[in-house]
Amino acid sequence: MSTRLEALPHRHVFTLPAQPSAVRTAREAAERVLPEWGISLRHPAVDPALLILCELVANSVRHAAVLSPKMTVIYAAGAGCLAFAVHDRHPYQPPLYASVTDAGAGGLATVMELTLGLGGSAVVRGDADGQGKSIWITLPL
Repeated sequence: MSTRLEALPHRHVFTLPAQPSAVRTAREAAERVLPEWGISLRHPAVDPALLILCELVANSVRHAAVLSPKMTVIYAAGAGCLAFAVHDRHPYQPPLYASVTDAGAGGLATVMELTLGLGGSAVVRGDADGQGKSIWITLPL
C-alpha cells in the first residue's frame, strides 16, 4: 500500500508518558477521533487497527521507556486509508518482518500478521540523528 502520509487530510498528534497507562489513553483517543473523521468504530478494520496501535504503544513502553520517557502517537486518515505511528527516542529499530518464532518478535509478529492480513503495510523510520524511530502502519479502509 503506497500512500503519501503527508497528503492525508486528517491528522491527530499527541505526546504521552512512556507508562503502561499510555496504552489505554492512545486507544481511547483513537476511539474519539476516528468517528470525527467519518470512520465508524464498527468498520471491520478498526478493531484490528486498535489492537495494532495498543501493541505498538505497549512495545514502546516496554522496550524504549528507559531512554525515551515520552512517546508521540500520530493518527492520520484519508479516503480509504488509516495510518498511525508510534515514535520514541530509543535508537533500536526492530525488524518488522521477523518470524513469529524469532526470540523477542512476539508483539511485532502479531502487529505484522494483523497488518498484512488487512492488506496494509508497515515501515520503521529512523530519526535523522539515529537516536529514535517511528513505526508507521498504513491500512486500507
